[in-house]
Amino acid sequence: MTGPRTRPWRRFERDLTGRLTVQVRPAWLQLAKGAAAAILTWFVCLAIFPSQLPIFGAIAALIVMQENVDQSLTRGLERVLGVLVGVSVALGAGALFGPQSWLFIAAIVVAMGVGWLLRMTPSAANQTAISALLMIALGGLELHYGAERLVETAIGAAIGVAVNALVVAPVRTSSVHLAIVELTEHAAAVLRRLAETLEEPRANAWLAEMLAQARGLQEERSRVHALLRQARESLRFNPRSRRYREGLAEDDEQFQRLQRIVTQVVGMARALADNYAPDLVDDPAVAGMAEEMRRAAHDLERLVAPESGSGEPDPPALTRPFAIPQPNPRYWVLIGSLMEDLRRVRGRITGELE
Repeated sequence: MTGPRTRPWRRFERDLTGRLTVQVRPAWLQLAKGAAAAILTWFVCLAIFPSQLPIFGAIAALIVMQENVDQSLTRGLERVLGVLVGVSVALGAGALFGPQSWLFIAAIVVAMGVGWLLRMTPSAANQTAISALLMIALGGLELHYGAERLVETAIGAAIGVAVNALVVAPVRTSSVHLAIVELTEHAAAVLRRLAETLEEPRANAWLAEMLAQARGLQEERSRVHALLRQARESLRFNPRSRRYREGLAEDDEQFQRLQRIVTQVVGMARALADNYAPDLVDDPAVAGMAEEMRRAAHDLERLVAPESGSGEPDPPALTRPFAIPQPNPRYWVLIGSLMEDLRRVRGRITGELE
């Protein structure tokens, strides 16, 4: 039996909601900092240019309030450059054609074309067109008006970057270590699953599940890599970065070792799934290989085991290299492949290949 069909509008509602919302709410502090930066920019620019509403500056302050200081600085430079080019386009179009009704269309086309010629990012190119439209819409087709809007934008961008950097600058390092620990534990679990596959005959469903579990490590590795990249970006130009850099460097070193181990583990699972035979488990050398995989899983978990003052951690299990003097002639290709990957895993864990 199957469940009731999902109504079409329900699927559309879920898809639309997924595009407009995120699973985790943004930090309220970042939203508050964005509002504070815009308000502060508004009053500062009003004090400098009392005759004009500081719309350009407030927009710049909101745009540059990003997840980290490095992104804020990038968005600030993009905004200033976009306004500079956009104001130039609007002034040039106004000087050539005057206040025509179709000047908006010309400004959009020219602004996007200039952005393409200058190889600007899509965000900066769009801001160029927006700035040109705002210039024309607000009726400012004079040079002094454009210069004031450029200065106003620079003030808003500078205030936004400063607020983001000085008021509890966001750091994205807390989730990296936990993700590395989880990836290590999952890789150890796959190694134990490989050992179980070699200990008794297994069906195709078991092999498929084993391979799927191993392939899942690749997606998890990509997620950890993305978290590391976000963490590095969050520390760049961050006044609070000094206290976090050492810990992040240790996590990065552990991940560089771990991602090579994941490659070997996935290769072992692929080779075993493609070349498995039920009577493979009868080979005495295979039994020793399964035990070595369990030892490798144990020592892999030791790499991220929390230090405890109550007792000594379990001693390493990989105390000596494992060797097969004469492999089975029927399965020597599979056994040789597993042995080479297992040797690399052992070398990464013990540090011999680092």
